[in-house]
Amino acid sequence: MTDRTDRTGQPETFLDHLRAAAVGVLERFPERLKPEMYALSFRIWRVDADDRHPYVAIGYNTESQYERERYPGDEGEVRWNYAYWLLDGFEMLGNIPEDPVGSRVYVEEVRQLGVWYDGEFDLGRVLDDDDLSARTDLLRLHFYDAVIDLARHLHADGVIEKTFGRPLPVIVFDMDCPGWEAHATEYANPPELVEEFMAWQRAAGEI
Repeated sequence: MTDRTDRTGQPETFLDHLRAAAVGVLERFPERLKPEMYALSFRIWRVDADDRHPYVAIGYNTESQYERERYPGDEGEVRWNYAYWLLDGFEMLGNIPEDPVGSRVYVEEVRQLGVWYDGEFDLGRVLDDDDLSARTDLLRLHFYDAVIDLARHLHADGVIEKTFGRPLPVIVFDMDCPGWEAHATEYANPPELVEEFMAWQRAAGEI
């Protein structure tokens, strides 16, 4: 499966950009830690709460981090709840200064979709304007879909297994949307890879 680029070698779609760029991100993970990584993390966030500037931080959690954080009686909380995970210092992709190619392609794409809007971001303005509120919802869904599709692609194309020597689950989450990660992660992975994660979610009453 190949990702599409235009005649200048630039990605045709934002998803094409994510697919190509994520390969490099995974390859740059520290080699010494790769054997103890048990899950990848796709942390979705947005700059200053503005859905026009979303990004995904592509990271991981390790067995060592799990052992540091675990406590007696833990029933999977520490292993699968991102609150206990490594979250800082990871590369980010999206409409942010750290990803200039992604920013250009993203803005062009959402403009063509008709959901971009101009002007300074003001949460009150967005909440009071039905049109802006609808655009914001569509922007968020567009990014969610791209990130979930990215995870599915990295599995289907064998990128994860090739990079780490084994398949790893991708845990997708947005701290602004509690509970959503159960559904996002389920859609993002082959079922057998997230059996333990989903069992913990059910036990925790999240699904």
